[in-house]
Amino acid sequence: MNERLEKAARNLSLLLAVTATVFPAGSATGQQPAAPVAGTVPLGVSVTQTQLVAKGWRASKLVHTDVYNDKNEKIGRIDDLIIAPDGSLSVAIIDVGGFLGIAAHRVAIPVQRFKQITPKMILEGASKDALSKLPEFEYAKG
Repeated sequence: MNERLEKAARNLSLLLAVTATVFPAGSATGQQPAAPVAGTVPLGVSVTQTQLVAKGWRASKLVHTDVYNDKNEKIGRIDDLIIAPDGSLSVAIIDVGGFLGIAAHRVAIPVQRFKQITPKMILEGASKDALSKLPEFEYAKG
């Protein structure tokens, strides 16, 4: 029993450490993070930050999700999510056309353009044709 508790505590600590890296203190609320105390390194997140994370969406559940327009037409599928250097989620990479990623046209769409994320990802005012005409997104090499 003790082993299971220790393992659960290690897993929780790891989750909190990763969450603190992805969601730095104050960034989700627009507040400036408190100045660190000399000789200490914050590890984990506050109760407020934990509540914000719990209300978010897991990237693993969003990747490969179908994208629809406001007319309920399927216009693509999420291929990837790009995180900016400042830690914010910046763009969603959408596969338009193709089959299983073959011959797909990938485009980058700012996440702010999505009208809704769940229960269905909706990109208002978009169409397959309009997305196909956008410049193709290419991942940086190296």
